[in-house]
Amino acid sequence: MTEAVTSSAHAPSATRQDLLASLDPLLREWLPRQRWFAGKGRPVTGFSLVAAAEVLPFDANLGLLHLLVRAHQPPAQGGTAHPGDCYQLLLGVRETLPPRLAPALIGRPTEGPLAGRSVYEALHDPRPADVLLEAIRARARVGALRFEGDARQEIRDGLIPRLMTAEQSNSSVVYGDTFILKLLRRTVPGVNPDLELPLALARAGCARVPAPAGWILADLAGDTSVLGVLQPFVQGAADGWGLARGELAKGEDFSRGARALGRATAEVHTALAGALPTVTLGRGQMEVLAAGMTERLETAVQAVPSLRPYAPGLRSAFTALADLAGEGRTWTAQRIHGDLHLGQCLRSPSGEWTLIDFEGEPSKPLAERRMPQPPARDVAGMLRSFDYAAHSLTHTVPGWADACRAAYCSGYAEVAGRDPRTDPVLLRAYETDKAVYEVVYEARHRPDWLPVPMTAVRRLALSDAS
Repeated sequence: MTEAVTSSAHAPSATRQDLLASLDPLLREWLPRQRWFAGKGRPVTGFSLVAAAEVLPFDANLGLLHLLVRAHQPPAQGGTAHPGDCYQLLLGVRETLPPRLAPALIGRPTEGPLAGRSVYEALHDPRPADVLLEAIRARARVGALRFEGDARQEIRDGLIPRLMTAEQSNSSVVYGDTFILKLLRRTVPGVNPDLELPLALARAGCARVPAPAGWILADLAGDTSVLGVLQPFVQGAADGWGLARGELAKGEDFSRGARALGRATAEVHTALAGALPTVTLGRGQMEVLAAGMTERLETAVQAVPSLRPYAPGLRSAFTALADLAGEGRTWTAQRIHGDLHLGQCLRSPSGEWTLIDFEGEPSKPLAERRMPQPPARDVAGMLRSFDYAAHSLTHTVPGWADACRAAYCSGYAEVAGRDPRTDPVLLRAYETDKAVYEVVYEARHRPDWLPVPMTAVRRLALSDAS
């Protein structure tokens, strides 16, 4: 790195407490407004400092603080007490903030070690963003932070960083259209699939997922947390959601793209099954799986009464799965993407599909996200995504989603050797579970979108996959 780095991770506790106390009123106002803050709707009652590192020592011009901060909130209604989510914060510090960084301002502490200085979201500032890439290149250690990488991939200097603004649950910085650094905002100890699975796929030679070039870890109290992953940037690529909606808006068929995407998905599933252990799910495991789906349905019916008339039909999707397991049917489970939809897929200008963001559903516990599951769960997620795309515009094209869904499954079968539609009971159960989740989400956050999953609910409640 071009600058020396020091750490405040081992500073006296009084200094750490002073730092957090000075930031507390600013963070209480700023943090809940961030798109990646998970505790919306509940007040922040306080913070505790998990770790602090001075990645770029403050001088008259600029400093960079890396904080892991736990936000304490009352439990959600009906929920249990929770220690609070831990968030990764990168704070720039300047005496005077340039006008170009005004939108990134968090505030100016009135007391403590940062009193009178401007504290802001550092990722908006090219210099602090560049320091992170320099640290990965140098394999630096800064307090509890550990920057590592793949020595086989060259990380050139002089790559101009820019913050991407379209993400929801994390933050990403693109470096010169060569690399993209995804920073995980809500952190948990343990092996994160967003690094684990791309590394496994890289070792397996699967080109459908960019191989990690570097990563950022935090070693705390005997546990390691993944804080960020640096991967090659797919230059000129467009995400599947935008592509599908664009074709739909022109009234054009997307079946060819859907078929290619099905092949890409199967390639990733095949590589994961070869690289990591698989397990067989028998009667006991499948009954637990079906019971969990049924429980989520009952909870959803209480939250969204409009589901009630369809509950018996939806429930039959889960009982059919349990019944099939009771008859001795088994399924193979493996590591999967875990949150697959059109927005998690990129198509390059050459037409090749790439799958990204293997973190899984961030709201789920890490152990659950790392559990082997039937690949049909990913397939069901993509089938629901085609349905969403078909209903996302004011005008509809009859049969468009059905054609995409069929093409996707056909493409999947060409690589996997088995068509997901040949296991209709399992596929219906997963698609029903996903649609029920979507109903609750839309009812709470986007009521105008509620008709989309409700249309699927009516179809799934009446279908008979047995």
